[in-house]
Amino acid sequence: MSKINGFVGRRNFLKIAGVGSIGASAAATSLLKGEPAVAQQKPDTDAKPEPVNPDTALKRIIEGNQRFVEGKRLNPNQSRLRLQETAVAQYPFASILGCADSRVPAEIVFDQGLGDLFVVRVAGNVASQTAIGSLEFATSVLGSQLIVVVGHAKCGAVSAAIQGAPLPGRIGVFVEEIKPAVESVRHKTGSLEENSIIANVQYQVTRLVESSTILKGLVKEGKLKIVGGRYDLKTGKFTLVA
Repeated sequence: MSKINGFVGRRNFLKIAGVGSIGASAAATSLLKGEPAVAQQKPDTDAKPEPVNPDTALKRIIEGNQRFVEGKRLNPNQSRLRLQETAVAQYPFASILGCADSRVPAEIVFDQGLGDLFVVRVAGNVASQTAIGSLEFATSVLGSQLIVVVGHAKCGAVSAAIQGAPLPGRIGVFVEEIKPAVESVRHKTGSLEENSIIANVQYQVTRLVESSTILKGLVKEGKLKIVGGRYDLKTGKFTLVA
């Protein structure tokens, strides 16, 4: 087992599982069964590791989604041992700006586990000031080198922006932040809804860079990549569009 983003490496296995062949054997058996022997564990408190680089992080996202689509999920990093490790510190390898839609839970559709993803969810996957601040924290403090903006088919927030009707309460606040994307493709051939969903992803990716000196600086230094994609509700497939 290699050490990635601060969690268990092969050299630490015996230290975490317990000293001695009997303790190690019992712990190994428990790990294979998915329930580690809690009494023999100690969280890994090693120094903060190097972050996962952007290309490797994106590869893990794409591969995880492919497993989800094919029904071959590994459900990684969901053991009790992982729970203890992430209680000590977190080193997410990627950050997600996704829609709050209940049908698009990032850890499931990308087949990841505890501590793997720093997820910010808001209706319409809008790069609001609060969302930007959260992602600045994820990148500049936690070391995540990839941000993925995740839009999806049949997004209600995008549909509301297309219709342009007055909305109650504060619903209209985030819808207003989608309208520029809609207007950019309103006269484009094809489905206005589909074109708007993709345009909104691309627009929010641009906003992340243009609205944050921190994110812009990290991108220029090659320490951060920001991409965007569309998630299909029927197939579960995530496709990059930005």
